[in-house]
Amino acid sequence: MVAVAPPATEMRLMRREDLPAVAALETASYEFPWTQGIFADCLRARHPCWVLCVDGAVAGYGVLSVGAGEAHVLNVCVGPDWRGRGLGRHLLRRLLDVARWNGARQVFLEVRPSNPVAQALYRSLGFHEIGRRPRYYPAKDGREDAIVMTLELPQGA
Repeated sequence: MVAVAPPATEMRLMRREDLPAVAALETASYEFPWTQGIFADCLRARHPCWVLCVDGAVAGYGVLSVGAGEAHVLNVCVGPDWRGRGLGRHLLRRLLDVARWNGARQVFLEVRPSNPVAQALYRSLGFHEIGRRPRYYPAKDGREDAIVMTLELPQGA
């Protein structure tokens, strides 16, 4: 039996030249995707934007907003071809590290009730539900609520 080397992964800051690949993953992943322009605006606003590359190709990304002792996960995604391999967990852990490095004590995010896989990932990392935002997301038949989740970050770690 021939041993197959695991794919090489790299986590790095998102660059302008990543935007087409990021937007393509976004479009392949969501019915109501962010546009390439929204990702460009996040870079311009200096939000921490990260990509996870596998064998040199962008396989996932995350966008964070940090300020006033809080962080907000604005977008996190692993492309359809890369799901189920622990990459989402790896990416989200990096975003939590970035939040901590920037002085955040608490992290917030929204997730669709119709996305139980993401909810399970967030819960497994310690997030818990604190409320709902009615009619937050666009949906095929109108609007969908958002589950608001939070995580307290340990300090000094």
